[in-house]
Amino acid sequence: MGETRGKAAPMRRCVGCMTSFPKGEVLRIAAEGDKLVIDKAGRAAGRGAYLCRSMDCFDAAMKKKRFGYALKVTLKPESVQALREEYAKEITDAEVNG
Repeated sequence: MGETRGKAAPMRRCVGCMTSFPKGEVLRIAAEGDKLVIDKAGRAAGRGAYLCRSMDCFDAAMKKKRFGYALKVTLKPESVQALREEYAKEITDAEVNG
């Protein structure tokens, strides 16, 4: 009766590889109007899609149109390209900073 149980870490599924990860290990992508952004704080309004830190997963998610489906938005090519550049920078910075 005196046992205390910790809460399990929230899990999120990567839209690229469809593998579940602890929430802190994936990046949240959110739609702000017609623009896709990386939501580092994880608190942007609206729907979010999660990606593990791999360009392969980003490319798989784009190829299979999973961002549009998960976020319920129509993607514009310029928005996708901007997100790709920001995402590549984010995962590179994470690797450098450890």
